[in-house]
Order: sequence, then C-alpha cells, then structure tokens
Amino acid sequence: MSSADSQQPLDLATPAPLWREYYELTKPRVVALIVFTALVGMFLSVPGLVPLDALVFGSAGIGLGAAAGAAVNQIVERHIDAVMARTCGRPLPSGRLETPAALVFAAVLATASMVILGVLVNTLTAVLTFASMIGYSVIYTLFLKRMTPQNIVIGGAAGAMPPVLGWAAVTGQVEPAALLLFLIIFTWTPPHFWALAIRRHREYAQAGIPMLPVTHGVDLTRLHVLLYTVLLVVVSLLPFLTRMSGPVYLAGAVALGGGFLYYAVALYVRGEDTRLPMQTFGYSILYLMGLFTFLLVDHYLPLLQA
Repeated sequence: MSSADSQQPLDLATPAPLWREYYELTKPRVVALIVFTALVGMFLSVPGLVPLDALVFGSAGIGLGAAAGAAVNQIVERHIDAVMARTCGRPLPSGRLETPAALVFAAVLATASMVILGVLVNTLTAVLTFASMIGYSVIYTLFLKRMTPQNIVIGGAAGAMPPVLGWAAVTGQVEPAALLLFLIIFTWTPPHFWALAIRRHREYAQAGIPMLPVTHGVDLTRLHVLLYTVLLVVVSLLPFLTRMSGPVYLAGAVALGGGFLYYAVALYVRGEDTRLPMQTFGYSILYLMGLFTFLLVDHYLPLLQA
C-alpha cells in the first residue's frame, strides 16, 4: 500500500470503465453460449467447411442481435433487478448507466445486427434473428415472465433459436436437422433455469415474478426439473436415432445425460441440500456446451480420418 493510499479513505465503489458497463449490459456469458450454439448450427449444416463470409458475418450479426436483446431485457427489468440480490449490481439498477444511453446502445446493436445479416448474410437469418430478439426482449420479458409460471417453457423458444439462425446463415433455409437442435435447447431450458429459480425463489417472490417455485412451491419445481431432465435425455438421443450423428455423439450424450440425471435426482431426493440447485444449474451449462461439442466432433471426425 502506497503512502497516498494510507492517507486517503479507500474508495470501495471505484467505478469500472464505461465500456465495461456497456459490455455487462449485453450479458456477455449468455451471448457467448448463444454464439457457440449458432456456430455449431453453421458447421452441422454443411458436410465440409463453412464459407468464411457466412461464418464471420453470420456469427457477428447473431451475436449483436443477442446482445441487443439482452440489453433491452435489462432496460425493461431494471426496477425488478434493483430488488434482487443476484441482479442489483447490474449497470442500470446500480445507477452506473442511464436508461436513455442504454436504449441508444441497444438500438445501435440491433441496427448493426440487422444490417450485417440482411446485407451480408441473407434475409431469412435477419428475419429470424429479429423475431428472436422480439420474442425474448418483448414477449418473454414484458408479458410471459409476469403472466404465467410456465414463462420459461414458452419463452424458451426464443432462446432455442441460435442453432437455427446459424443453420440459416449458411444454407439460407431451415431444415429438419436444425429444428432438432432447436428442440434440444428448448427442452434443456426449463430444468436449467428452474434450478436457478429454486435457489432464488425468495427474490423472485419479493419482485412479484410468478416463477414456478413461487407459485407452486419448491418441491413441485424439483419434480419438474427431474421430469424435464428425463425428457431432455430422450430428446438428446434423437440426433443419433435420426442418423444425423454417429456413435461418438451417442457416447457423449449418454455420459452427459447421466450426469444431468444424477444432479436432477439428487435435487429431487435431497431437497434440503441448499448447494444442489446451483450445482445443477452450473452442470446444465456444461452439459449443453459438451453436448454441442460432441455434435461438432462427431460431424467432422470422418473428415479428419479420411
């Protein structure tokens, strides 16, 4: 500690650089997972390498669209975020960013996304990306989240779109295999999010958000997590059963699914263990990343062996 530090009171609330506040407004970790699953959709859409322009501009446009949706989500929910411990430190409820500036930032991101996708990729990808933005930032955030405890099930459709967007960016169309990737994420979303909701159910209740553990109790939510996890494991086998993927993917899906089932069963049986909800939530993220990685490896393994 320098002499200056010893003579002046410590500023424990030193503001982060302004760029960092805007960066946090985009929910970067969520966007990273979105872009990753979109990239897997791109690679699975062709037997060989993805064209460089579709890869670069497609991932950039999809990522910017996801970032815009995340920013709008935080703008709309700034008052709710302020009363929840998990989110009260975000840039808007903490006062480090002003709402008008955040709105301009979100509009710039959304415009850039549409221009990149519409001009440099294709119209279908631009339209689907825009629909996903509206689905998440408006339909889910403004309406579904406040109307029904099934909000995350219905609203999960927007979050499941990235691999379809990636597929469309390369091929210019939506094919059944792309919809299968959509189905995997759509089925994954409820057990993933409800595990977090169990841990934070008191905060959701305080904020007046009718999440399932708030309206129907934690015990029933744990059962829902288990049942949806069983369904997810079954759905995850469909790429192999439809010959979209081979034995490498099957082995990975079975192993990862077994891990998810372990956490879901433990959460249901040992509900008194307060560590399990977040452990299940954390594993669910690793599960999805691992599953899509196995899809990618299985897809390109024959090319590497040729």
